[in-house]
Amino acid sequence: MKHEILYGPAFATARILLDPGDSVRAESGAMISMSQTVTLTAAATGGIMKVVGRLLGGESAFQSTFTATHGSGEVLLAPRSMGDIAALPVREQGYMVSSGAYLAGDIDLDISTRTNVKAFFAGEGLFLMRISGNGMLLISTFGAIHPVELAAGQVYLVDSGHVVAFTETMEFKVRKAARTWLGSITSGEGVVAEFTGPGIVYIQTRSPHAFGSYISNFIPSES
Repeated sequence: MKHEILYGPAFATARILLDPGDSVRAESGAMISMSQTVTLTAAATGGIMKVVGRLLGGESAFQSTFTATHGSGEVLLAPRSMGDIAALPVREQGYMVSSGAYLAGDIDLDISTRTNVKAFFAGEGLFLMRISGNGMLLISTFGAIHPVELAAGQVYLVDSGHVVAFTETMEFKVRKAARTWLGSITSGEGVVAEFTGPGIVYIQTRSPHAFGSYISNFIPSES
């Protein structure tokens, strides 16, 4: 899948270049535009359990497939929120992706859902998407994206609301941000995700939950 990322990191757009016969699968509603040579089909792929899994993982039941049926063409895709797009090659190892972060990928990629009890008790979503197979994966973030590569045994802490994706083989657990619960709460951080390398963690520079709380301060309440 040939691609380029345009207009990042605030308003990133993915330009997908398709050779004749090539296809790309994207989240429903992600299309900005496409060439006349490209055919769009929408389907609930993967069977009923995978459809349910996508819904639980914050994705759409239906996914859009764009195929260059009448020659070469292009598709422009964008996420629902402001932010960046990153391209991750999926080969020997897959990725765990946070709810709502999947944008598009090769049609050979397999998408399944895993229960994420650790993050649920940290106040985040209950499910993660597991992306495996062979191909290119595009993920979207709220704000810019910051990858952190960890060596074997290296430990790194990330606020759970800023985690976008990570190598599926990495170990992670939820812990207090500070030494005590009082310190964690008064610091405004609460709990964090503790990752242990080797692997890569992809972090978004803004938190949707924090942004929502900020915006709510400016919304008039009903009298």
